[in-house]
Amino acid sequence: MAIWKDPSPAPKANEPARFDLASPTPTDEPVAPASTPTPIRAVETAARESVIAADLAIEGKIEGSGHVRIAGKFKGDVKVQGNLTIEQGAKVAGGVSANKVTLAGELEGNIASAQQVELQQSGVINGDLKAGTLTVAAGSRIRGHVECGWGDKDGKSAGKPENGSAA
Repeated sequence: MAIWKDPSPAPKANEPARFDLASPTPTDEPVAPASTPTPIRAVETAARESVIAADLAIEGKIEGSGHVRIAGKFKGDVKVQGNLTIEQGAKVAGGVSANKVTLAGELEGNIASAQQVELQQSGVINGDLKAGTLTVAAGSRIRGHVECGWGDKDGKSAGKPENGSAA
């Protein structure tokens, strides 16, 4: 005779069968077999977004490959291989480098490189800007030197034409 219990005892005749709550209940709809793997790669490859909330003031440096959304105040450089969003009411003081910059708040600093910059109606840039493309909404403000469309296919700056004239 064993002194331990059997981990899965057989149900008694008058006891209902056991079931797993995680398994689906029988319905008329077809159900995928339980052995079908869930596509995890889609979740892993999607870039994550970090947020600096409206009631925060942070000083430092941001570097990484995800997206960044700033709703508060940030003093320092931002260099991301993703998108940077500066929301309305937010203030950033420092240099910026990102794939796409969406600006509805204020930026006191240069956008050193971006594939795409979108300056929304409430957006303010006080600094130089280098981008592949620039979208400017009516009411926005820019004070600084702007270079757009001079980059290669990757949006990296290829420099000005030798004669210095704009085409």
